[in-house]
Amino acid sequence: QVQLVESGGGLVQPGGSLRLSCVVSGNIFSINAMGWYRQVPGKQREWVATIISGGSTNYAEPVKGRFTISRDNAKNTVYLQMNSLKPEDTAVYYCNADLRPYRDYPYKYYWGQGTQVTVSS
Repeated sequence: QVQLVESGGGLVQPGGSLRLSCVVSGNIFSINAMGWYRQVPGKQREWVATIISGGSTNYAEPVKGRFTISRDNAKNTVYLQMNSLKPEDTAVYYCNADLRPYRDYPYKYYWGQGTQVTVSS
């Protein structure tokens, strides 16, 4: 069974930094892409950043220039380095992976449970 586990969240002051990690475990045949999303209570989950199998990255406009997504393919791990954090970045951050567990199985999206990030003085 595929499982995604996030870590690294916490409480930081405005202007501070955090690095989130997400480890994908299980019988994974291939990962097409991995990404990060965030959600504030009462609002829809929004996309933050994605890294594709070829290494290219994409970012949502509010985090461009401040966040960096990276990955370690050997460890099936994706990271999100967050700098210059703002109060509006406060949310639960979720890890996502587009993968196939076995050869010839269809690709499917998997989600982690989320990690809380709070930016406040």
